[in-house]
Amino acid sequence: MPDPTEVRLGEYGSALLDIQQLTARDIERLHALQARGCLRLDRVPAGWRIKADATVGILVLDHVRLVVEPKFAIPGEQLMSWLSYALRAPTPLPATARRWATGPQGYADLVAAALLEQCEQLIREGLRRDYVSRQSLEPVLRGRLDLTAQVSRRYGQLDQLHVRFFARETDTWDNRILGTALREARGLAIHPDLVRDLHALADAFPQAPTPNAALRALDRVRYTRLNARYRAAHTWAHLLLRGGGVTDLLTDEGTRADGLLLAMPALWEAVVRRLATEAVAPHGGRAVPSSGATGITVQGDLGAVSAFRPDVLLSLQGHHAAEHTLLPVDAKYKRYDRYGVGAADIHQLLTYSAGYTSKAPPRAVLIHPHLGGHSHRLLQVRGPGGMLGSIHVVGVDTAAPPPQAARWIGSALPWGDW
Repeated sequence: MPDPTEVRLGEYGSALLDIQQLTARDIERLHALQARGCLRLDRVPAGWRIKADATVGILVLDHVRLVVEPKFAIPGEQLMSWLSYALRAPTPLPATARRWATGPQGYADLVAAALLEQCEQLIREGLRRDYVSRQSLEPVLRGRLDLTAQVSRRYGQLDQLHVRFFARETDTWDNRILGTALREARGLAIHPDLVRDLHALADAFPQAPTPNAALRALDRVRYTRLNARYRAAHTWAHLLLRGGGVTDLLTDEGTRADGLLLAMPALWEAVVRRLATEAVAPHGGRAVPSSGATGITVQGDLGAVSAFRPDVLLSLQGHHAAEHTLLPVDAKYKRYDRYGVGAADIHQLLTYSAGYTSKAPPRAVLIHPHLGGHSHRLLQVRGPGGMLGSIHVVGVDTAAPPPQAARWIGSALPWGDW
């Protein structure tokens, strides 16, 4: 079978495909992705037009390998740093990044390389072993005799014994998850050296019966001092096995095993949650839940009760230790470095500010990605009765390291005065 034709387009870009390049199965999958807002598929006289949304990554179809590259806000070479920051996973070593980022393979190869790097480290340290229940036929007694099997299968003969015992092996779910992810990564990687290394390392790990079984094990895993060192490798494995889905970050179904898609707005929301929390920590601030007693709810309408929830709700310490002020922060993956803030977003931020800030005028923060440096501007909304609220519009330089961006947010805004 010939290799799929590679089609590359940028974020929010489009590409034209011939009618025969998409099979019925491809069209069904693309329509499913369109329903979730990942892309758009249109029938045109010349064939099919695929238009990417704010989703980047790779999708392997029957005859086409679709690669959507990040173009809008986060440069390709920085994407792994921001993804690692959002997932709280270690950033791949610079040597590893240079090893794979120099070619046109891009995001999928870098994620596979990040998993490979973590698995290689586990191999060097020694894979975790645990006691696993085994059944076998032995010439001598080992463990406990399986009387039922001995009587029904050996008919009283004692030259071979059916026994049950525990053996200390690497065939544990911690290792099966990684073995399954390494095998899935081989189908996504393009760089021949990377594919070879994934093949070689996958043989050192046991494999789960199915990828879904590995995902179920990931959902059940609990980390202790015995398996804490597996956390980073499991994070990258989760990303690959879900086709891009880690917690609430990415596409969560439909493209596993033959796709790796990253929803950039969800990634940006996860980044902003961590940036804002780390920015106010030196000032005595912290993130608090935006539901329950601190939620904004709408009641009395048709249907169920609805709610307004900012991406981050910060509790800021005032001039006195016992004094705290709530500050809503919202993440917008939009070109607010070039265009004015939209009316819908202003309405949303005014609702947050009116509901959470007690000091006049009500305040809220909007954080958006920015290329070529940080930015900060203040929007003031006035009505006939005076000031309705103010919105701090903060642009974060996505070319900067994430910890540096968090420090800049902490110093850019007058947190202590709020």
